[in-house]
Amino acid sequence: MNKWVLGARPRTLPAAIAPVVVASALAGSDFNWFRATLALNVGIWLQIGVNFANDYSDGIRGTDDDRVGPIRLVASGVATSQSVKGAAFISFAIACIAGAWLAFLTSPLLIIIGAIAIAAAWGYTGGKNPYGYKGLGDISVFIFFGVIATVGTFYVQTETITPLSFIVSIPMGVLSCAILAINNLRDRPKDALVGKLTLAVRIGDRKARLMYVGLLILAHIAAIATLIPTVLLTLLILPMSFSISRQVLSGISGKDLIPVLGKTGKLQMFFAILLAVGLGIQ
Repeated sequence: MNKWVLGARPRTLPAAIAPVVVASALAGSDFNWFRATLALNVGIWLQIGVNFANDYSDGIRGTDDDRVGPIRLVASGVATSQSVKGAAFISFAIACIAGAWLAFLTSPLLIIIGAIAIAAAWGYTGGKNPYGYKGLGDISVFIFFGVIATVGTFYVQTETITPLSFIVSIPMGVLSCAILAINNLRDRPKDALVGKLTLAVRIGDRKARLMYVGLLILAHIAAIATLIPTVLLTLLILPMSFSISRQVLSGISGKDLIPVLGKTGKLQMFFAILLAVGLGIQ
């Protein structure tokens, strides 16, 4: 597979796609395919930009020198640090173009939100004081790939914000956090050695596993909290949630957790589709 495709980490992209799917379904008759497409481009290219930025920042720090997970371009020497940094900036630029277009169509406030999102994306592992090394990455993921991605996509199509748009953003946010949680659980031993104090490192292996399961449970609870009968369709994904949770709680580690990352991404996507269908036929 092309090294740049690998570096973009396709398994993480459901975190960018799922909120757009759900918010567009919630928009109902106000659904606007053009604005939804722009929002999708913002999410996808921001996610890809984050992935390249992390690859670059962790690579030059030496954090990824002894990895268990998928290949990292800088640490493995497959690509130069400057080329990966450039890929991150190009990705952010594409996200900015789509975001600026949405701001022109709706509200200039989106430019400020977009600038904060880019700064958060770079500051996760980049700069002199990366917050991802302090265990704050999960909060950022929930805010930007959950609340802002979902509510923002709903807003650019309807130009309104409703309590329901916030509620449906919760399962999207916690499932995105679940993707990060599996990454951090897999890398916990190595991260601890290099001083990367992710939440998994801070709370320990057992609690990190329980947290992951708790995130999946919270996603289902949030869907039920919409009080929309048709949204109970999301319960169809419960067997998958249970199966993945059992795997994580079994104590598997290292390379054995890599397939779980892919399964978590699929879980988020299937959950989003069922939630979108439930919202669409209410």
